[in-house]
Amino acid sequence: MTVAAQIRVSVDIGCPQHSIAIGLAGGEVLEEFDILHRPEGFKQFFERIEPHCQRHGGEVAVAMEGYNGFARPLDSLIRVRGYPLYHINNLKLARFKEIFPAAAKSDRIDARKGLELFQLRDHLAVAKDVLQEVMPTPQENDKLKRLSRRRRALVEEKTRVLSRLQSDLQAVCPGLLAITQEAENLWFLRFLTCSTELTKLSRLRPSTLMKIPGVGRQYASIIQQWQKNASFSHEVDWVGEMIIEDARRILDLRDKIKALEARCKAVMNHSTIAPLTDSIPGFALVCSSELAGEIGTIDRFASERSLALYLGMANLDHSSGKFHGSKAPKHVNKRAKGAMMTGVDRHRKCVPESQRYYEKKRAEGKSHNQAIRALGRQLCRIIFKMLKQNRAYEIRSSTDV
Repeated sequence: MTVAAQIRVSVDIGCPQHSIAIGLAGGEVLEEFDILHRPEGFKQFFERIEPHCQRHGGEVAVAMEGYNGFARPLDSLIRVRGYPLYHINNLKLARFKEIFPAAAKSDRIDARKGLELFQLRDHLAVAKDVLQEVMPTPQENDKLKRLSRRRRALVEEKTRVLSRLQSDLQAVCPGLLAITQEAENLWFLRFLTCSTELTKLSRLRPSTLMKIPGVGRQYASIIQQWQKNASFSHEVDWVGEMIIEDARRILDLRDKIKALEARCKAVMNHSTIAPLTDSIPGFALVCSSELAGEIGTIDRFASERSLALYLGMANLDHSSGKFHGSKAPKHVNKRAKGAMMTGVDRHRKCVPESQRYYEKKRAEGKSHNQAIRALGRQLCRIIFKMLKQNRAYEIRSSTDV
């Protein structure tokens, strides 16, 4: 896509401040300056651009290296102004710098390099796709992105706390952990948190056990059997309270994760992507919400191959001379890839045709993950067409063929 704007702005993102270079379409550098990552710095950014617009006329286009992270909220402010925003692909930029090396490395030089990319992207193959336009995304998908990422962070935290809880229980009271097949069981966590001291659990009366939500007669009987031979190590005096604290944290995280899933379900009904991906057997609420949030809009992708690369379901050609092979792409969305891997694995268990394709790849010598990615590559073609045509997933029977 050709950038027709007369005023071109390049932003090199830093932690405390950002370097800015303003130039014309012909290559002339008009101004260079730095702004702080503060409201007054963002105000200065737009105030410095306006005089050049009045003097030279034309639209404004902005290129930004690493538009996520510390670029917030400048990236959203730029889009609110109506300026086209372009993301500088860091991997492609590194390759470009190898071919056209600069005398030194600094934020100012990187900012000027962005202006050069505006000129060269339509004339040199090596500069192709270095600038990628940031397409506007529906607000519902932006919400799903935030909510699903928050949920994922809490799930990972819960996994870490649960692992620590199990390790501490093994060290302090291994017999206590043995009464349950899964330490995350609600009745077990509530049992751990019903007292302020871990040793008191061995002295709880049957009537008290029955009052714990989820315990019931079956689990109360199991707990009573443990109480007869309960023993604790010398660390229980200081580690016991840590175990109870971790159990309470897991219960709290479970509630917060469930609340986030409920919010995702409410938002995804208004999304253009989530209901369509949710129609794919096996993807369900969580995977569909994550994919809708990370994809944002299908208009970002020129073809189903670019979508497959973004989702981590396709490899790059790595052939050279007599060698023929491929390599895994580095520029993938890891969150979207994780959602796809989970969704595809569940999907193949729901759809016999997909299961047969998976088994075929396994018979060819592929590992489980390789076979899942191969199936995911086929699904990417379907998902791309579904989103482009706004059609839900359909399972065709043999009589429909």
